[in-house]
Amino acid sequence: MQNSEVASVAGEVEKTSAKVSSFLLPSLLGVFLFMTPIPYNDTITIPVAVLAKLFTAGIGDWAKWLTTALICSSALMSSYVMLAKPTWLAKSPLLTALFKLTPGWYAVRMAGAALVLAVAFGWGPEIVRSGDTGGLILFDLMPTLLGVFLFAGMLLPLLLYFGLLELVGTLMSTIMRPLFTLPGRGAIDSLASWLGDGSVGIMLTTKQYEDGHYTQREGVVMATTFSTVSITFSLVVLAQVRLEHMFLQFYAAVCVAGFAAAVITPRIPPLSLFRDSYINGKQRRGDEDLIPQGHTTLSWGWYQALQQAQRASKPGMVLQQGLKNVADLWIGVLPVIMAVGTTALVIAETTPLFTWLGMPFIPVLELLRVPEAAKASETLMVGFADMFVPSILAASIETEMTRFIIAAVSVTQLIYLSEVGALILGSKLPVKLWQLFIIFLMRTMVTLPVIAMMAHLFF
Repeated sequence: MQNSEVASVAGEVEKTSAKVSSFLLPSLLGVFLFMTPIPYNDTITIPVAVLAKLFTAGIGDWAKWLTTALICSSALMSSYVMLAKPTWLAKSPLLTALFKLTPGWYAVRMAGAALVLAVAFGWGPEIVRSGDTGGLILFDLMPTLLGVFLFAGMLLPLLLYFGLLELVGTLMSTIMRPLFTLPGRGAIDSLASWLGDGSVGIMLTTKQYEDGHYTQREGVVMATTFSTVSITFSLVVLAQVRLEHMFLQFYAAVCVAGFAAAVITPRIPPLSLFRDSYINGKQRRGDEDLIPQGHTTLSWGWYQALQQAQRASKPGMVLQQGLKNVADLWIGVLPVIMAVGTTALVIAETTPLFTWLGMPFIPVLELLRVPEAAKASETLMVGFADMFVPSILAASIETEMTRFIIAAVSVTQLIYLSEVGALILGSKLPVKLWQLFIIFLMRTMVTLPVIAMMAHLFF
């Protein structure tokens, strides 16, 4: 072989090695940060969650003031844009997306600012700023979300843009599409939620929808079906109902019921009625999962992964995307969570609305032979306001089996307005509040019988 041929072969090997490295190194780091279980403070969690906890502990009481400043700045800037209509805004797509709002979303942002000021400074009615309503959101939830949004937002590009989703999506398409009507890349979202936090899964989902990888239907199905509650928080719920010794049975019931809901709910309204078109308006062709001739599933996934890694190999672009993620979440989503979450909790605390909504479930619970059916029915719908409230109410119920059922159903309902629901509403996913409630109701109707039947096996 001549020197020129040797140099050519060496050059090709070097290029291939560079492509593989640009895929493997960021992707493996992303897998470690978002999907690798590690022990921390006597629990199992993921590194991103640890970073978020350290950040939260580091800023301490300043978290409420940082949250207040972010939400109020968001409201003030949005007011300036709405009233002054500055021409320079059009030059910045990021600022336009952050601050140019419809009247409805502007009202939500202003409500978030009013509520955060009331809670932070102790103004207004006690019911708005108590530890069960606005205080719960500002002092308990927001510090956690600040850290999660910061580190997950900055580090998400490692999972999203270096080829991992292309590889896993191709390999999993033979499972995800027939079972759940979703692309294979959805497996990453679900795993990140399961090991870490549901909010991380929603962030992954919404970014993929915005980047044109999910259709409207796929994005909404992923956010409302696969943004599962983490193992860590499941332990917290179980401890609240004094059933820690039954974790294996509890999580088995959650997994079986969650699987049933994931198979059934995407195929019925309202999820089945969302359009199968991408954010740019193009329809899904139906051939996205097809493997070209000459490729196996693995080779096609590997090829796509390397191509994507090569396109995303600029560090500046990754940093810019990470900062944009954090700005979207801190400026756009925090006000929605403050407004929607506080309002939902105030309604739950001051009105019998959720008790009334639960009354139709009394005959269902009696048919399923659930003891203390009337008390159990009062907890079923309140989970739409906050996922932890049903377990708090269930703690006073004497029957272990009923407490078990309530705790498991609250975990599988997934959509609660104090966090996950508000995150979805604050995203670009085309879903409305009433649709979220119907999806929540459908999930309850599917998972309740499954969990009740499994509870009868365990008790």
